Amino acid sequence: MKRICVFCGSREGTSPAYAEAAKALGGLLAREGIGLIYGGGGIGLMKLLADAVLDAGGTVTGVIPHALTIQEIAHPRVTDLRVVRSMHERKALMAELSDAFIALPGGYGTLEEFCEVVTWAQLGLHRKPCGLLNVAGFYDPLLAQLDRQVAEGFLSQTMGTLVIEAKEPEQLLASLQAYRSPVTERWMKRGES
Repeated sequence: MKRICVFCGSREGTSPAYAEAAKALGGLLAREGIGLIYGGGGIGLMKLLADAVLDAGGTVTGVIPHALTIQEIAHPRVTDLRVVRSMHERKALMAELSDAFIALPGGYGTLEEFCEVVTWAQLGLHRKPCGLLNVAGFYDPLLAQLDRQVAEGFLSQTMGTLVIEAKEPEQLLASLQAYRSPVTERWMKRGES
């Protein structure tokens, strides 16, 4: 794994655990020689994450739509800042540049971006691992919802395994590196969802 895309909040949230996790993940990526791909913001968890990677000697590629360069205050220190025209272009480029995806705590954007890459995995558009860093149980309700979608027949057992969850950055990174996609030609032909 050379580059991991991390989706996270443009705010820090109420718990200090969120900021600590962003810094810990950033430091881990740098130590492991894994480049960070992220939304390019210089505020909230996004800033803390990018700063941690940079401060530890790692590389950071930010991808930000032109309209958000002022609103999200584009991070001035990133190794490579790519300004794109739209959110759609942002997400496509982030996905193209990345070998895996992680969601830290965040708001609507974080959830939407993560769910989109998981959906792309379900459709067989990529076979890259998608993981939730479940800091202080932040994603417990989402994981319960995914379990319910399997139980109610909206997701197959196989597709229910597309989301990897861990509470610590090291554990999540190890799981992402060991991941083998359950989406195969056989599943796609059967129309599994």
